[in-house]
Amino acid sequence: MASTDVEHTEFIDTGWRREPADAPSARFGWHGVATKTFYGAAVFFAAFLLLMLIGNHNGRVEDIYLVVFAVGILVLAIRGWWMSRGKWS
Repeated sequence: MASTDVEHTEFIDTGWRREPADAPSARFGWHGVATKTFYGAAVFFAAFLLLMLIGNHNGRVEDIYLVVFAVGILVLAIRGWWMSRGKWS
């Protein structure tokens, strides 16, 4: 009976780690996380939330939530950038 285990005899060096040649992402040559894209998106959405302060609403409860969420997004983005600096060039 044939074994269901896959034997990896050939590996591709991706710069991050050695991957089996039949790994789905090895064909495209991309590994890892797009951190710059995530940081850019975080800044964009925080700015979008702060721009939503301009409007025709009367209450201030919405403003508090918008500012808290925008600051939270920026804090998480800055923390992620600060913790990962120097790990990748």
